[in-house]
Amino acid sequence: MPEKRTRQVVDILLSVGLLLMMSYQVTGEAWHEWLGIGMTALMILHQILNRKWYAALFKGRYTPLRAAQTLINAALMICFILTALCGVNMSVHAVPFLSEFMRASLGRRLHLTLSHWCFVLMGLHLGLHVPAMLKGVRSQGARRAGWCVSVLTAGAGLWVFTRNRYPDYLFYRVPFAFINYDKAIPQVLLEALLIAAAWVFIGAQTHTLLAHRAERRKRLISILGILLAAAIGLGLTFALTGSLTVSALPEADSLTAA
Repeated sequence: MPEKRTRQVVDILLSVGLLLMMSYQVTGEAWHEWLGIGMTALMILHQILNRKWYAALFKGRYTPLRAAQTLINAALMICFILTALCGVNMSVHAVPFLSEFMRASLGRRLHLTLSHWCFVLMGLHLGLHVPAMLKGVRSQGARRAGWCVSVLTAGAGLWVFTRNRYPDYLFYRVPFAFINYDKAIPQVLLEALLIAAAWVFIGAQTHTLLAHRAERRKRLISILGILLAAAIGLGLTFALTGSLTVSALPEADSLTAA
């Protein structure tokens, strides 16, 4: 298989794998651990396939866009490595012989925080590559329709992001993930997909904002898109508060999601 096609396959598997990793109700504990092992192997392969990016790190001029891409890539890699280490520390099924090299409560809480940062950073990372993927789309009508759908989807994703307590997890505010096992599997996967889509959208708009040759009109449209998505997310949060809320389980029955 050509290296370019291999990279594409690995990227798709990483994206799907991360969605499943953030859907603990779907996989359960044992599969969650084995998926983590698989994700680690894919991430190592991803780095090998993108070795040219590392070779060029200290070459050429750093534009704002390149600096942002490098920062996000580095943060994602660091978060992923630390998440994997914390996951190994808690392993019961996959690699129990490597577990408990740090205090369990610390490892669990770090794993919870870092895994959610991985999810956000992965979305931004993908989003920064979206404009290059869409270069082949010539139809202005298709681009406008896609932009409108993306704004609405991102708004819904930001609402789910807030409703499912992601800010608490990201900023180390809770020691456990509160998992609602009453949710249907399609709903769990859809929510994870919406949250990912929100950050992919923000990443794509950030690319336009930081691109050296981007027109002023396009930058304004990107700012408008982010603001509209945020407004939709806030509007849904306020409109649906009390009718759709997270089911918080007691801490003793809660599990840390990855």
